[in-house]
Amino acid sequence: MESLDQIFVNGKQWLIAFLPETFQPIASILLVIAAILGVFATLFAVTTILERKILGRIQNRFGPNRVGPFGFLQPAADGIKMLTKEDIVPRDADKIVHFLAPLALIVPVALALAVLPYGRNMVPVEFDAGLLFCFAVGASTELSVFMAGWSSRNKYSLIGAMRGIAQMISYEVPLVLSTISVIMIVGSLSLVKIVEAQSGFVFGWLPGWHVFTPWGLAGFFLFMIAATAESNRAPFDLPEAESEIIAGYLTEYSGFKYALFFMGEYWGMFAISGLAVTLFLGGWNAPFSFLQFIPSYVWFFTKLIALILAFIWLRGTLPRLRLDQLMSFAWKFLLPLALTNIVVAAIWYFTKALQLPGALGLRWIFCALILAIPYIWLGRGVAQAQRTKRVYQFAEN
Repeated sequence: MESLDQIFVNGKQWLIAFLPETFQPIASILLVIAAILGVFATLFAVTTILERKILGRIQNRFGPNRVGPFGFLQPAADGIKMLTKEDIVPRDADKIVHFLAPLALIVPVALALAVLPYGRNMVPVEFDAGLLFCFAVGASTELSVFMAGWSSRNKYSLIGAMRGIAQMISYEVPLVLSTISVIMIVGSLSLVKIVEAQSGFVFGWLPGWHVFTPWGLAGFFLFMIAATAESNRAPFDLPEAESEIIAGYLTEYSGFKYALFFMGEYWGMFAISGLAVTLFLGGWNAPFSFLQFIPSYVWFFTKLIALILAFIWLRGTLPRLRLDQLMSFAWKFLLPLALTNIVVAAIWYFTKALQLPGALGLRWIFCALILAIPYIWLGRGVAQAQRTKRVYQFAEN
């Protein structure tokens, strides 16, 4: 099964072997770029049709069912429409910035996808600080949102951009803090080493993934909640609130530029889901020892698709939050809980040397209690704040 697991690695080496040695590095880079763009462009098309069909089921209505068998050619029809649709730019818009905004979103997301380990020996670009690189390029997406809102010369676009920037910066803090516990335990910023640290099995059958520890479970949920807000997904999709501000920072975009924003949002969801798989769900590692014969990249993409389906499920289930609820949830609940989780990870690490009978169970219970107390306390505080009566002030005539 080793040959099947390494089929793409061996296939790339076989292809570039036909070229002169001088051109082999360039050919290797181009093949990797083509593979990333092809795989995630296909996954983008599949996800859009699945999301529309799943949301249709959740809302008791039909999804796309006219274009192609069962409507599965709808993404192709949408792509053709976007390519042929007129590109309308407002007369007073800053045309250069308006043009560059979607590119400023899609390029950083593609760079983040390039450092994820998709399988054993399947890392497009391996960095010793791959996790830091992901956050560095991901932080630049706020710039594209601001560029789109500011350059459109539209109040709805500007309001959507300001909402988006406030939301993304606020939730980026707990997003980063939720990963510090992983860095502390593994002792490395390398995404490959983080996956390798989860390759063992506890008791011979339970996978040694970080999510099966109290600090890892809490960190996973904190990471996914913050990632949902970072991706502007429901119930945190206030920057694109159609009922309030039309489409937010996307109001003045049409045609292919709108499609790039749309694809960039989904690629961002893929990147953040892939990072969650790498940090907390064992990366390419199998869930059980007797399933290790299945290729490593199959496990990675299975976990990735499971998280994408969870995003779709949340979109069809939860209502949109108010802006004040959104911000208070980040600063008053997620941030203190993320800081508490760092302390719990430190306790878990320094109590590792205990040789007492049932030490693992005692560590689990003790660390879980430390997390449960602030969770209940902070949750009650946020819930009480939401129940207070709001007083609206109106300007007098």
